[in-house]
Amino acid sequence: MLRGLRLVAGLLLGFFSGLAGLLVVVFARPAAQRFAGWDRRRISAFLDIDSAEPTRPQAVRYLAVRALVGLFGGFVLAWLFYGIGLGVIAAQRIVVNGLDGIELGDDLAAVAWTALIGGVLLYIEVQGLIGVAALEAKVARRYLGPSEAEVLRKRIDELAESRAGIVAAVDAERRRIERDLHDGVQQRLVALGMLLGRARRHPEHAEDLLGQAHDESRHVLEDLREVAWRVYPAALDALGLADALEAVADRSAIPVEIHCGRTSAPKRVQTAVYFVVSEAVTNAAKHSGATMISVDITGDGGAVRVRIEDDGVGGADPAGGGLAGLSRRVLALDGRFGVHSPVGGPTVITAELPCG
Repeated sequence: MLRGLRLVAGLLLGFFSGLAGLLVVVFARPAAQRFAGWDRRRISAFLDIDSAEPTRPQAVRYLAVRALVGLFGGFVLAWLFYGIGLGVIAAQRIVVNGLDGIELGDDLAAVAWTALIGGVLLYIEVQGLIGVAALEAKVARRYLGPSEAEVLRKRIDELAESRAGIVAAVDAERRRIERDLHDGVQQRLVALGMLLGRARRHPEHAEDLLGQAHDESRHVLEDLREVAWRVYPAALDALGLADALEAVADRSAIPVEIHCGRTSAPKRVQTAVYFVVSEAVTNAAKHSGATMISVDITGDGGAVRVRIEDDGVGGADPAGGGLAGLSRRVLALDGRFGVHSPVGGPTVITAELPCG
């Protein structure tokens, strides 16, 4: 009940402030910012709407638009007061005359019908008041902007979501490294040990077995190098982003064409770009059936943009493990990540990472 009275009081004050605000816009624009500040306090106190402190141009636009909302609110309130007045008059007549003045025929049916219509109109009126309050909030947020508290809450939510994404991405990468070590490096080391053991037991075949062991050790080193690059690509520090990506292209089973413009980005951004390209190229080689992959990297002082396209069969799932991990990695840096992969191809992966 108290909340409803606050709503009605706030809209009633809004009707008068709408008229006054219109006069301010027409005749006293220098006072618009101060008057808009007063109206912010009204909608905060009576309607629980937070908004930012306006600049003078914002205040003028806000007052001009809010004048229409105030007039509409006054129209809705006028019907409310009119209905309440009719209800009071009808109730007074019933109290004064009693039910004896109402015949059981047409008069009683008319009273019941009027009461039913009054109840429906009251419901519509309440919805109208709620709608005007929602319109007040929309105008305030559109022309004044969200309050500092709302901006902070939104930022906290974004940071909490990105933090959870970072934890998930790190955990997924750790599992991949563990799997690579177990299924790759460990198995090759076991095979290497078996070959050396056989060479000791069978000296007559030692030369052949040692040759196989030498080949196996070379494969072990290659697998270890791959795992190490998954942890952190050392070539980024030694050679830079362009050369590190060329190494990715050299290791790919599919031809990769890389265009890397000059990008003066922080190391964390270059690392993210490297992993986006590396993972996208690996996924394309495994699943797309593509014959060519093109990578285009551009940037300025504000952001680095990445576009990877392959001519494969398409149908890539953005929620899949690899692409979802890349999305979390990019979003953790307040970037944007997109996947467009219709059935039949082509698949286009885009990422934009801010440098600030």
